[in-house]
Amino acid sequence: MLMLDVRSITKTVTTQEGDLEILQPISLQVAVGETLAITGASGSGKSTLLGILAGLDVPSSGEVYLNNNCLTALDEEGRAKVRAENVGFIFQSFQLLPGLTALENVMLPLELRGNKQARALAISFLRHVGLEKRLQHYPQQLSGGEQQRVAIARAFASQPKTLFADEPTGNLDSHTGEKIIDLLFELNREQDTTLILITHEERLALRCQRRIELAAGAIVASQEV
Repeated sequence: MLMLDVRSITKTVTTQEGDLEILQPISLQVAVGETLAITGASGSGKSTLLGILAGLDVPSSGEVYLNNNCLTALDEEGRAKVRAENVGFIFQSFQLLPGLTALENVMLPLELRGNKQARALAISFLRHVGLEKRLQHYPQQLSGGEQQRVAIARAFASQPKTLFADEPTGNLDSHTGEKIIDLLFELNREQDTTLILITHEERLALRCQRRIELAAGAIVASQEV
């Protein structure tokens, strides 16, 4: 069964110098529970591709199906509904709410879904990432690595069908990074969560079942790991 079915998507943006082709036609299928690493140099189109796969952006042409929902046929409200039901994110920029504590940042999406165990789940996942002593700290009181761990706990706590992560270990020391990698694949095994990761880290890419490499907006290599 497919979680993602990507059909000949492209992305072109207009600049002062003319049209800029960010993604050339890309087709891709990802099975339920599969782990996929997307690699490539900076500027190769990885983050643009991830945003389109997750329904945060739309392609210039082509179709994207996420859990049998055609994202490219939906407006932003429709895509947001599909994301809420299916998707978790770990962003490089964390995207924590500065007015909420670490605990409240993790609880918020759970509460919006009406989860009555929001507090207990949030505490459990913050403990998983080693932040049990930082529950009441605000983002500005946390280091970059600690903020990243809050963002990861928030993504895990929602127990999404698909987890998209943009350099999930990029701001972490090697010990914490290894722990987070273990958590990612523990979630994959226990929840059958589909993992789609952008990474420069070979150790993370090697843990995935498959990896694709982008260059100049095109898939130039694809291999089973």
